Amino acid sequence: MNELDRDLSSRQQARELVRKAKSAQTQFAMFTQQQIDKVVEHIARQAAQHAEALGRMACEETGFGNWQDKTLKNQFASLQVFAAINAMKTVGIIHEDSAKQVMDIGVPLGVICALVPSTNPTSTIFYKTLIALKAGNAIVFSPHPGARQCSLRAIEIVAQAAAEAGAPAGIVSGLSLLTQEATAELMHSKDISLILATGGEGMVRAAYASGTPTISGGPGNGPAFIERSADIKQAVSDIITSKTFDNGVICASEQSIIVERCIYAETRRELEAQGAWFMNPDQAAKMAALLLRANGSINPQVVGKSAQVLSNMAGFSVPPTTQVLIAEQTEVSRANPYAREKLCPVLGMYVEEDGHHACQRVVELLTNEGVGHTLVIHTRDQQVVRQFSLEKPVHRILVNTPAALGGIGATTNIMPALTLGCGAIGGGSSSDNVSPLNLINIRKVGYGVRSMTDLRPPQTPITTVLPEAVTASPSPASIFDDARFKQGADDQRFNHVATETASTGDVSSQQVERIIRQVLAKQSPATF
Repeated sequence: MNELDRDLSSRQQARELVRKAKSAQTQFAMFTQQQIDKVVEHIARQAAQHAEALGRMACEETGFGNWQDKTLKNQFASLQVFAAINAMKTVGIIHEDSAKQVMDIGVPLGVICALVPSTNPTSTIFYKTLIALKAGNAIVFSPHPGARQCSLRAIEIVAQAAAEAGAPAGIVSGLSLLTQEATAELMHSKDISLILATGGEGMVRAAYASGTPTISGGPGNGPAFIERSADIKQAVSDIITSKTFDNGVICASEQSIIVERCIYAETRRELEAQGAWFMNPDQAAKMAALLLRANGSINPQVVGKSAQVLSNMAGFSVPPTTQVLIAEQTEVSRANPYAREKLCPVLGMYVEEDGHHACQRVVELLTNEGVGHTLVIHTRDQQVVRQFSLEKPVHRILVNTPAALGGIGATTNIMPALTLGCGAIGGGSSSDNVSPLNLINIRKVGYGVRSMTDLRPPQTPITTVLPEAVTASPSPASIFDDARFKQGADDQRFNHVATETASTGDVSSQQVERIIRQVLAKQSPATF
Protein backbone atom coordinates (compact mmCIF):
# COMPACT_ATOMS: atom_id res chain seq x y z
CA MET A 1 0.00 0.00 0.00
CA ASN A 2 2.89 2.34 0.75
CA GLU A 3 4.26 1.78 -2.76
CA LEU A 4 0.87 2.69 -4.24
CA ASP A 5 0.80 5.82 -2.11
CA ARG A 6 4.24 6.76 -3.38
CA ASP A 7 3.14 6.29 -6.99
CA LEU A 8 0.08 8.44 -6.46
CA SER A 9 2.10 11.08 -4.62
CA SER A 10 4.68 11.21 -7.40
CA ARG A 11 1.99 11.67 -10.05
CA GLN A 12 0.42 14.44 -8.01
CA GLN A 13 3.81 16.11 -7.68
CA ALA A 14 4.25 15.95 -11.46
CA ARG A 15 0.88 17.63 -12.01
CA GLU A 16 1.66 20.34 -9.49
CA LEU A 17 5.05 21.11 -11.03
CA VAL A 18 3.51 21.38 -14.49
CA ARG A 19 0.77 23.67 -13.19
CA LYS A 20 3.31 25.99 -11.58
CA ALA A 21 5.56 25.86 -14.64
CA LYS A 22 2.69 26.82 -16.92
CA SER A 23 1.82 29.79 -14.74
CA ALA A 24 5.46 30.87 -14.59
CA GLN A 25 5.92 30.51 -18.34
CA THR A 26 2.86 32.68 -19.01
CA GLN A 27 4.64 35.47 -17.13
CA PHE A 28 8.06 34.66 -18.60
CA ALA A 29 6.63 34.86 -22.13
CA MET A 30 6.17 38.62 -21.55
CA PHE A 31 9.90 39.10 -20.88
CA THR A 32 11.95 40.97 -23.45
CA GLN A 33 15.01 39.43 -25.06
CA GLN A 34 17.20 41.55 -22.78
CA GLN A 35 15.40 40.34 -19.65
CA ILE A 36 15.66 36.71 -20.73
CA ASP A 37 19.34 37.10 -21.54
CA LYS A 38 19.98 38.51 -18.06
CA VAL A 39 18.33 35.46 -16.48
CA VAL A 40 20.24 33.01 -18.70
CA GLU A 41 23.60 34.66 -18.05
CA HIS A 42 23.13 34.58 -14.29
CA ILE A 43 22.16 30.88 -14.39
CA ALA A 44 25.23 30.04 -16.48
CA ARG A 45 27.62 31.84 -14.15
CA GLN A 46 26.12 30.34 -11.01
CA ALA A 47 26.18 26.86 -12.52
CA ALA A 48 29.85 27.23 -13.45
CA GLN A 49 30.71 28.12 -9.86
CA HIS A 50 29.35 24.74 -8.76
CA ALA A 51 30.98 22.77 -11.59
CA GLU A 52 33.54 20.94 -9.46
CA ALA A 53 31.31 20.24 -6.47
CA LEU A 54 28.64 18.75 -8.70
CA GLY A 55 31.22 16.83 -10.72
CA ARG A 56 32.46 15.15 -7.58
CA MET A 57 28.94 14.53 -6.35
CA ALA A 58 27.82 12.96 -9.66
CA CYS A 59 30.86 10.70 -9.87
CA GLU A 60 30.44 9.49 -6.29
CA GLU A 61 26.70 8.85 -6.62
CA THR A 62 26.66 7.13 -10.02
CA GLY A 63 30.08 5.47 -10.07
CA PHE A 64 30.47 6.57 -13.69
CA GLY A 65 33.51 8.31 -15.10
CA ASN A 66 35.74 10.62 -13.08
CA TRP A 67 35.06 13.87 -11.31
CA GLN A 68 37.70 15.86 -13.21
CA ASP A 69 36.02 15.25 -16.57
CA LYS A 70 32.56 15.73 -15.10
CA THR A 71 33.75 19.11 -13.81
CA LEU A 72 34.89 19.99 -17.31
CA LYS A 73 31.51 18.92 -18.72
CA ASN A 74 29.72 21.11 -16.18
CA GLN A 75 31.84 24.07 -17.23
CA PHE A 76 31.19 23.30 -20.88
CA ALA A 77 27.43 22.96 -20.32
CA SER A 78 27.28 26.31 -18.54
CA LEU A 79 29.86 28.76 -19.86
CA GLN A 80 30.54 27.38 -23.36
CA VAL A 81 26.87 26.76 -24.09
CA PHE A 82 26.03 30.25 -22.82
CA ALA A 83 28.71 31.82 -25.04
CA ALA A 84 27.28 30.05 -28.08
CA ILE A 85 23.65 31.06 -27.48
CA ASN A 86 24.13 34.51 -25.95
CA ALA A 87 23.77 36.50 -29.18
CA MET A 88 20.80 34.49 -30.48
CA LYS A 89 17.50 36.27 -31.00
CA THR A 90 14.81 33.92 -29.79
CA VAL A 91 11.77 35.99 -28.73
CA GLY A 92 10.00 38.95 -30.30
CA ILE A 93 11.15 40.06 -33.74
CA ILE A 94 14.09 37.78 -34.51
CA HIS A 95 14.39 38.65 -38.21
CA GLU A 96 13.10 41.45 -40.44
CA ASP A 97 13.57 41.99 -44.17
CA SER A 98 12.30 45.43 -45.18
CA ALA A 99 12.96 44.81 -48.85
CA LYS A 100 10.81 41.67 -48.97
CA GLN A 101 8.46 43.01 -46.26
CA VAL A 102 8.54 39.91 -44.07
CA MET A 103 9.22 39.39 -40.36
CA ASP A 104 9.91 36.37 -38.16
CA ILE A 105 8.57 36.39 -34.60
CA GLY A 106 10.04 33.98 -32.05
CA VAL A 107 7.34 32.32 -29.96
CA PRO A 108 8.15 30.08 -26.95
CA LEU A 109 6.76 26.54 -27.01
CA GLY A 110 5.54 26.63 -23.40
CA VAL A 111 6.53 24.02 -20.81
CA ILE A 112 9.25 21.50 -21.63
CA CYS A 113 9.64 18.10 -19.97
CA ALA A 114 13.33 17.16 -19.79
CA LEU A 115 14.56 13.62 -19.23
CA VAL A 116 18.01 13.41 -17.63
CA PRO A 117 20.49 10.51 -18.10
CA SER A 118 22.58 9.13 -15.27
CA THR A 119 25.72 9.33 -17.42
CA ASN A 120 25.68 13.15 -17.63
CA PRO A 121 23.25 14.18 -14.90
CA THR A 122 24.34 17.62 -13.76
CA SER A 123 25.79 18.89 -17.05
CA THR A 124 22.57 17.93 -18.87
CA ILE A 125 20.51 19.93 -16.37
CA PHE A 126 22.70 23.01 -16.88
CA TYR A 127 22.56 22.71 -20.66
CA LYS A 128 18.82 22.07 -20.95
CA THR A 129 17.95 24.84 -18.51
CA LEU A 130 19.94 27.38 -20.52
CA ILE A 131 18.51 26.47 -23.92
CA ALA A 132 14.94 26.17 -22.61
CA LEU A 133 14.91 29.52 -20.81
CA LYS A 134 16.79 31.25 -23.62
CA ALA A 135 13.84 30.27 -25.83
CA GLY A 136 11.34 31.69 -23.30
CA ASN A 137 10.13 28.33 -22.00
CA ALA A 138 9.68 26.78 -18.58
CA ILE A 139 11.28 23.40 -17.89
CA VAL A 140 10.42 20.48 -15.60
CA PHE A 141 13.06 17.79 -15.11
CA SER A 142 12.66 14.07 -14.58
CA PRO A 143 16.05 12.91 -13.24
CA HIS A 144 17.35 9.37 -13.44
CA PRO A 145 16.89 7.52 -10.11
CA GLY A 146 20.54 6.50 -10.21
CA ALA A 147 21.60 10.14 -10.08
CA ARG A 148 18.87 11.55 -7.85
CA GLN A 149 20.90 13.53 -5.31
CA CYS A 150 23.28 15.27 -7.71
CA SER A 151 20.45 16.02 -10.14
CA LEU A 152 18.23 17.58 -7.48
CA ARG A 153 21.16 19.70 -6.30
CA ALA A 154 21.80 20.90 -9.86
CA ILE A 155 18.10 21.75 -10.29
CA GLU A 156 18.15 23.65 -7.00
CA ILE A 157 21.14 25.71 -8.15
CA VAL A 158 19.66 26.73 -11.51
CA ALA A 159 16.20 27.38 -10.05
CA GLN A 160 17.64 29.65 -7.37
CA ALA A 161 19.77 31.49 -9.93
CA ALA A 162 16.72 32.04 -12.16
CA ALA A 163 14.77 33.50 -9.23
CA GLU A 164 17.70 35.77 -8.29
CA ALA A 165 17.70 37.15 -11.84
CA GLY A 166 13.97 37.92 -11.74
CA ALA A 167 12.40 34.87 -13.37
CA PRO A 168 9.02 33.81 -11.96
CA ALA A 169 8.92 30.99 -9.40
CA GLY A 170 8.40 27.59 -11.00
CA ILE A 171 10.17 28.40 -14.25
CA VAL A 172 12.69 25.60 -13.44
CA SER A 173 11.75 22.57 -11.34
CA GLY A 174 12.18 18.82 -11.09
CA LEU A 175 10.61 15.70 -9.69
CA SER A 176 11.93 14.55 -6.34
CA LEU A 177 9.64 11.53 -6.12
CA LEU A 178 11.16 9.52 -8.94
CA THR A 179 8.82 6.90 -10.33
CA GLN A 180 7.97 5.74 -13.82
CA GLU A 181 4.40 6.85 -13.16
CA ALA A 182 5.52 10.40 -12.42
CA THR A 183 7.61 10.57 -15.60
CA ALA A 184 4.67 9.19 -17.60
CA GLU A 185 2.43 11.82 -16.02
CA LEU A 186 4.78 14.53 -17.23
CA MET A 187 5.13 13.13 -20.73
CA HIS A 188 1.37 12.72 -21.22
CA SER A 189 0.32 16.04 -19.71
CA LYS A 190 -1.64 18.27 -22.09
CA ASP A 191 0.26 21.23 -20.66
CA ILE A 192 3.65 19.87 -21.73
CA SER A 193 4.52 21.30 -25.13
CA LEU A 194 7.65 19.27 -25.84
CA ILE A 195 9.72 16.43 -24.40
CA LEU A 196 13.47 16.91 -24.56
CA ALA A 197 14.66 13.34 -24.17
CA THR A 198 18.18 12.19 -23.40
CA GLY A 199 18.60 8.73 -21.98
CA GLY A 200 18.18 5.05 -22.65
CA GLU A 201 16.52 3.72 -25.77
CA GLY A 202 13.46 2.53 -23.84
CA MET A 203 12.82 5.94 -22.28
CA VAL A 204 13.23 7.70 -25.61
CA ARG A 205 10.74 5.32 -27.25
CA ALA A 206 8.29 5.97 -24.41
CA ALA A 207 8.63 9.71 -25.01
CA TYR A 208 7.75 9.39 -28.69
CA ALA A 209 4.91 6.99 -27.87
CA SER A 210 3.36 9.52 -25.48
CA GLY A 211 2.00 11.55 -28.38
CA THR A 212 3.72 14.70 -27.10
CA PRO A 213 6.17 16.30 -29.58
CA THR A 214 9.66 15.03 -28.77
CA ILE A 215 13.25 15.91 -29.60
CA SER A 216 15.75 13.26 -28.65
CA GLY A 217 19.31 12.11 -28.84
CA GLY A 218 20.05 8.58 -29.91
CA PRO A 219 22.55 5.77 -29.39
CA GLY A 220 25.97 6.37 -30.82
CA ASN A 221 28.26 3.80 -32.40
CA GLY A 222 30.78 6.07 -34.01
CA PRO A 223 33.51 4.45 -36.10
CA ALA A 224 36.91 6.13 -36.26
CA PHE A 225 38.46 5.67 -39.71
CA ILE A 226 42.23 6.17 -39.81
CA GLU A 227 42.89 6.75 -43.51
CA ARG A 228 46.32 6.06 -45.01
CA SER A 229 47.24 9.75 -45.30
CA ALA A 230 46.51 10.46 -41.61
CA ASP A 231 48.95 11.67 -38.99
CA ILE A 232 48.82 8.33 -37.18
CA LYS A 233 50.37 9.50 -33.93
CA GLN A 234 47.89 12.37 -33.63
CA ALA A 235 44.96 10.19 -34.68
CA VAL A 236 45.74 7.66 -31.97
CA SER A 237 46.13 10.42 -29.40
CA ASP A 238 42.74 11.89 -30.34
CA ILE A 239 41.02 8.50 -30.13
CA ILE A 240 42.46 7.62 -26.72
CA THR A 241 41.77 11.12 -25.38
CA SER A 242 38.17 10.82 -26.50
CA LYS A 243 37.55 7.24 -25.37
CA THR A 244 38.98 7.86 -21.91
CA PHE A 245 37.21 11.20 -21.37
CA ASP A 246 34.89 10.53 -18.41
CA ASN A 247 35.61 6.86 -19.17
CA GLY A 248 33.69 6.90 -22.43
CA VAL A 249 30.15 7.85 -21.31
CA ILE A 250 29.59 10.49 -24.03
CA CYS A 251 27.57 8.91 -26.85
CA ALA A 252 29.62 10.63 -29.56
CA SER A 253 32.80 8.85 -28.49
CA GLU A 254 34.49 6.31 -30.76
CA GLN A 255 33.28 2.72 -30.53
CA SER A 256 35.54 1.09 -33.12
CA ILE A 257 38.66 1.79 -35.18
CA ILE A 258 38.91 1.01 -38.90
CA VAL A 259 42.34 1.04 -40.55
CA GLU A 260 43.69 0.16 -43.97
CA ARG A 261 46.03 -2.80 -43.96
CA CYS A 262 48.92 -0.78 -45.35
CA ILE A 263 49.09 1.28 -42.13
CA TYR A 264 47.94 -1.39 -39.66
CA ALA A 265 51.36 -2.26 -38.23
CA GLU A 266 52.29 1.37 -37.62
CA THR A 267 48.86 2.12 -36.13
CA ARG A 268 49.03 -0.83 -33.76
CA ARG A 269 52.51 0.14 -32.57
CA GLU A 270 51.30 3.65 -31.87
CA LEU A 271 48.19 2.46 -30.05
CA GLU A 272 50.28 0.22 -27.81
CA ALA A 273 52.77 3.03 -27.19
CA GLN A 274 49.97 5.33 -26.03
CA GLY A 275 48.35 2.89 -23.61
CA ALA A 276 46.09 0.57 -25.63
CA TRP A 277 45.92 -3.09 -24.63
CA PHE A 278 45.11 -5.56 -27.41
CA MET A 279 43.11 -8.37 -25.82
CA ASN A 280 43.85 -11.91 -26.91
CA PRO A 281 40.89 -14.06 -28.07
CA ASP A 282 40.27 -15.46 -24.59
CA GLN A 283 40.33 -12.04 -22.94
CA ALA A 284 38.14 -10.58 -25.70
CA ALA A 285 35.57 -13.35 -25.19
CA LYS A 286 35.47 -12.72 -21.43
CA MET A 287 35.02 -8.99 -21.99
CA ALA A 288 32.30 -9.57 -24.58
CA ALA A 289 30.35 -11.67 -22.07
CA LEU A 290 30.56 -8.77 -19.63
CA LEU A 291 29.56 -5.91 -21.94
CA LEU A 292 25.99 -6.96 -22.78
CA ARG A 293 23.12 -8.29 -20.70
CA ALA A 294 21.11 -11.34 -21.75
CA ASN A 295 18.49 -9.13 -23.47
CA GLY A 296 21.16 -7.53 -25.67
CA SER A 297 21.26 -4.18 -23.85
CA ILE A 298 24.44 -2.68 -22.43
CA ASN A 299 25.38 -3.88 -18.96
CA PRO A 300 25.12 -0.84 -16.64
CA GLN A 301 27.87 -2.31 -14.47
CA VAL A 302 30.48 -1.54 -17.16
CA VAL A 303 29.34 2.01 -17.97
CA GLY A 304 31.94 4.64 -17.19
CA LYS A 305 34.44 2.22 -15.64
CA SER A 306 38.18 2.43 -16.32
CA ALA A 307 40.15 -0.11 -18.32
CA GLN A 308 41.70 -1.41 -15.10
CA VAL A 309 38.35 -1.99 -13.43
CA LEU A 310 36.85 -3.59 -16.55
CA SER A 311 39.70 -6.06 -16.98
CA ASN A 312 39.45 -7.06 -13.33
CA MET A 313 35.70 -7.56 -13.70
CA ALA A 314 36.30 -9.78 -16.74
CA GLY A 315 38.88 -11.89 -14.92
CA PHE A 316 42.21 -10.82 -16.38
CA SER A 317 44.82 -8.21 -15.58
CA VAL A 318 46.46 -5.51 -17.68
CA PRO A 319 49.43 -3.18 -17.06
CA PRO A 320 48.65 -0.17 -14.84
CA THR A 321 49.39 2.18 -17.77
CA THR A 322 46.51 0.75 -19.84
CA GLN A 323 44.09 3.41 -21.11
CA VAL A 324 41.81 1.48 -23.46
CA LEU A 325 41.07 -2.17 -24.26
CA ILE A 326 40.94 -3.25 -27.92
CA ALA A 327 39.56 -6.42 -29.51
CA GLU A 328 40.37 -7.08 -33.18
CA GLN A 329 37.21 -8.06 -35.04
CA THR A 330 36.03 -9.25 -38.46
CA GLU A 331 32.25 -9.49 -37.99
CA VAL A 332 29.48 -6.95 -37.43
CA SER A 333 26.18 -7.93 -35.81
CA ARG A 334 23.81 -6.95 -33.01
CA ALA A 335 25.12 -9.90 -31.01
CA ASN A 336 28.71 -8.66 -31.21
CA PRO A 337 29.26 -6.04 -28.47
CA TYR A 338 32.42 -4.82 -30.17
CA ALA A 339 30.28 -3.69 -33.12
CA ARG A 340 27.93 -1.72 -30.89
CA GLU A 341 27.92 1.27 -28.51
CA LYS A 342 30.12 0.69 -25.45
CA LEU A 343 29.95 3.47 -22.86
CA CYS A 344 33.36 2.56 -21.48
CA PRO A 345 36.99 2.55 -22.76
CA VAL A 346 36.62 -0.58 -24.93
CA LEU A 347 37.07 -0.53 -28.72
CA GLY A 348 36.63 -2.95 -31.58
CA MET A 349 39.22 -2.78 -34.37
CA TYR A 350 38.74 -3.73 -38.03
CA VAL A 351 41.56 -4.04 -40.57
CA GLU A 352 40.47 -3.56 -44.19
CA GLU A 353 42.38 -4.13 -47.42
CA ASP A 354 41.87 -0.61 -48.81
CA GLY A 355 39.87 2.58 -48.49
CA HIS A 356 36.92 1.15 -50.43
CA HIS A 357 36.49 -1.76 -48.05
CA ALA A 358 37.05 0.54 -45.08
CA CYS A 359 34.16 2.71 -46.26
CA GLN A 360 31.94 -0.35 -46.54
CA ARG A 361 32.85 -1.36 -42.99
CA VAL A 362 32.00 2.11 -41.69
CA VAL A 363 28.52 1.92 -43.20
CA GLU A 364 28.05 -1.63 -41.92
CA LEU A 365 28.88 -0.55 -38.37
CA LEU A 366 26.60 2.48 -38.52
CA THR A 367 23.63 0.55 -39.85
CA ASN A 368 24.18 -2.06 -37.14
CA GLU A 369 23.69 0.66 -34.50
CA GLY A 370 24.11 4.42 -34.30
CA VAL A 371 22.85 5.39 -37.76
CA GLY A 372 22.41 9.14 -38.00
CA HIS A 373 24.73 9.93 -35.09
CA THR A 374 28.48 10.47 -35.54
CA LEU A 375 31.65 9.24 -37.22
CA VAL A 376 35.19 10.57 -37.19
CA ILE A 377 37.82 10.54 -39.95
CA HIS A 378 41.54 11.00 -39.51
CA THR A 379 43.01 12.06 -42.85
CA ARG A 380 44.99 14.71 -44.70
CA ASP A 381 43.06 14.11 -47.91
CA GLN A 382 40.23 16.59 -48.43
CA GLN A 383 38.66 14.40 -51.10
CA VAL A 384 38.18 11.67 -48.51
CA VAL A 385 36.39 14.16 -46.27
CA ARG A 386 34.14 15.27 -49.13
CA GLN A 387 33.35 11.69 -50.10
CA PHE A 388 32.42 10.75 -46.54
CA SER A 389 30.36 13.92 -46.12
CA LEU A 390 28.30 13.15 -49.19
CA GLU A 391 27.77 9.44 -48.62
CA LYS A 392 27.81 8.37 -44.98
CA PRO A 393 24.50 8.04 -43.04
CA VAL A 394 25.32 10.31 -40.09
CA HIS A 395 24.68 13.93 -39.14
CA ARG A 396 28.04 14.66 -37.50
CA ILE A 397 31.23 13.94 -39.44
CA LEU A 398 34.26 14.96 -37.43
CA VAL A 399 37.72 15.39 -38.90
CA ASN A 400 40.98 15.04 -36.99
CA THR A 401 39.53 15.56 -33.51
CA PRO A 402 38.50 13.52 -30.47
CA ALA A 403 34.94 12.46 -31.30
CA ALA A 404 33.49 12.74 -27.80
CA LEU A 405 34.53 16.38 -27.56
CA GLY A 406 34.12 17.26 -31.23
CA GLY A 407 30.59 15.88 -31.43
CA ILE A 408 29.30 18.03 -28.57
CA GLY A 409 31.01 21.11 -30.00
CA ALA A 410 33.84 21.42 -27.46
CA THR A 411 36.75 20.96 -29.91
CA THR A 412 34.83 21.93 -33.06
CA ASN A 413 32.65 24.87 -34.04
CA ILE A 414 29.54 22.67 -34.15
CA MET A 415 26.80 24.02 -31.84
CA PRO A 416 27.71 23.17 -28.21
CA ALA A 417 25.09 20.69 -27.00
CA LEU A 418 24.52 17.57 -24.95
CA THR A 419 21.49 16.41 -26.94
CA LEU A 420 22.69 15.20 -30.35
CA GLY A 421 19.88 14.48 -32.78
CA CYS A 422 20.06 11.53 -35.17
CA GLY A 423 17.42 12.78 -37.61
CA ALA A 424 14.74 10.73 -39.32
CA ILE A 425 17.23 8.06 -40.38
CA GLY A 426 17.98 7.45 -36.70
CA GLY A 427 14.34 7.53 -35.62
CA GLY A 428 14.40 11.11 -34.32
CA SER A 429 12.73 14.38 -35.17
CA SER A 430 15.88 16.50 -35.48
CA SER A 431 19.42 16.01 -36.75
CA ASP A 432 20.75 19.06 -34.92
CA ASN A 433 22.95 19.60 -31.95
CA VAL A 434 19.87 20.89 -30.13
CA SER A 435 19.86 24.63 -29.37
CA PRO A 436 17.29 27.27 -28.31
CA LEU A 437 16.28 27.61 -31.97
CA ASN A 438 14.90 24.07 -31.81
CA LEU A 439 12.71 25.11 -28.86
CA ILE A 440 10.75 27.97 -30.40
CA ASN A 441 8.03 28.33 -32.99
CA ILE A 442 8.45 31.02 -35.62
CA ARG A 443 5.48 33.19 -36.48
CA LYS A 444 5.66 34.53 -40.02
CA VAL A 445 4.50 38.07 -40.86
CA GLY A 446 4.19 39.02 -44.51
CA TYR A 447 2.87 42.24 -46.12
CA GLY A 448 0.89 42.06 -49.32
CA VAL A 449 3.14 42.99 -52.24
CA ARG A 450 1.13 41.56 -55.18
CA SER A 451 -2.53 41.72 -56.18
CA MET A 452 -4.73 39.13 -57.82
CA THR A 453 -4.21 40.94 -61.10
CA ASP A 454 -0.45 40.42 -60.74
CA LEU A 455 -0.98 36.71 -60.21
CA ARG A 456 -2.99 36.22 -63.39
CA PRO A 457 -1.05 35.61 -66.63
CA PRO A 458 -1.21 38.36 -69.28
CA GLN A 459 -4.44 38.22 -71.30
CA THR A 460 -3.89 37.92 -75.07
CA PRO A 461 -6.81 38.86 -77.39
CA ILE A 462 -8.53 35.83 -78.84
CA THR A 463 -9.14 36.28 -82.60
CA THR A 464 -11.86 34.12 -84.07
CA VAL A 465 -10.99 33.05 -87.58
CA LEU A 466 -13.90 31.76 -89.59
CA PRO A 467 -13.12 29.10 -92.16
CA GLU A 468 -13.29 30.23 -95.76
CA ALA A 469 -16.47 29.34 -97.57
CA VAL A 470 -16.11 26.30 -99.74
CA THR A 471 -18.01 26.30 -103.01
CA ALA A 472 -19.68 22.97 -103.51
CA SER A 473 -18.94 21.35 -106.83
CA PRO A 474 -21.97 20.42 -108.93
CA SER A 475 -23.18 16.87 -108.63
CA PRO A 476 -21.94 14.70 -111.48
CA ALA A 477 -24.50 13.95 -114.16
CA SER A 478 -23.56 10.30 -114.16
CA ILE A 479 -22.08 7.99 -111.53
CA PHE A 480 -19.28 7.30 -113.97
CA ASP A 481 -18.33 10.95 -114.01
CA ASP A 482 -17.59 10.81 -110.27
CA ALA A 483 -13.86 11.46 -109.65
CA ARG A 484 -13.69 8.50 -107.27
CA PHE A 485 -14.03 6.14 -110.20
CA LYS A 486 -11.07 7.75 -111.89
CA GLN A 487 -8.52 7.63 -108.95
CA GLY A 488 -5.95 4.95 -108.20
CA ALA A 489 -3.69 3.74 -110.89
CA ASP A 490 -3.62 0.27 -109.34
CA ASP A 491 -7.39 -0.17 -109.18
CA GLN A 492 -8.43 -1.86 -112.43
CA ARG A 493 -11.97 -2.72 -111.41
CA PHE A 494 -13.63 0.13 -113.30
CA ASN A 495 -11.16 0.75 -116.10
CA HIS A 496 -13.30 -1.05 -118.66
CA VAL A 497 -16.29 1.08 -117.74
CA ALA A 498 -14.54 4.21 -118.87
CA THR A 499 -13.50 2.53 -122.15
CA GLU A 500 -16.94 1.23 -122.95
CA THR A 501 -18.79 4.41 -122.20
CA ALA A 502 -16.31 6.63 -123.91
CA SER A 503 -17.28 5.33 -127.38
CA THR A 504 -21.00 6.00 -127.12
CA GLY A 505 -21.18 8.94 -124.75
CA ASP A 506 -24.51 7.63 -123.41
CA VAL A 507 -25.25 4.92 -120.89
CA SER A 508 -28.37 2.81 -121.17
CA SER A 509 -29.90 0.61 -118.49
CA GLN A 510 -28.88 -2.47 -120.46
CA GLN A 511 -25.28 -1.26 -120.52
CA VAL A 512 -25.28 -0.62 -116.77
CA GLU A 513 -26.68 -4.09 -116.07
CA ARG A 514 -24.09 -5.69 -118.33
CA ILE A 515 -21.24 -3.70 -116.78
CA ILE A 516 -22.32 -4.73 -113.29
CA ARG A 517 -22.37 -8.41 -114.24
CA GLN A 518 -18.93 -8.11 -115.80
CA VAL A 519 -17.49 -6.43 -112.74
CA LEU A 520 -18.97 -8.99 -110.34
CA ALA A 521 -17.71 -11.87 -112.44
CA LYS A 522 -14.12 -10.54 -112.19
CA GLN A 523 -14.06 -10.19 -108.40
CA SER A 524 -13.36 -13.01 -105.95
CA PRO A 525 -15.71 -13.36 -102.98
CA ALA A 526 -12.98 -12.21 -100.59
CA THR A 527 -12.87 -8.77 -102.24
CA PHE A 528 -16.11 -7.77 -100.63
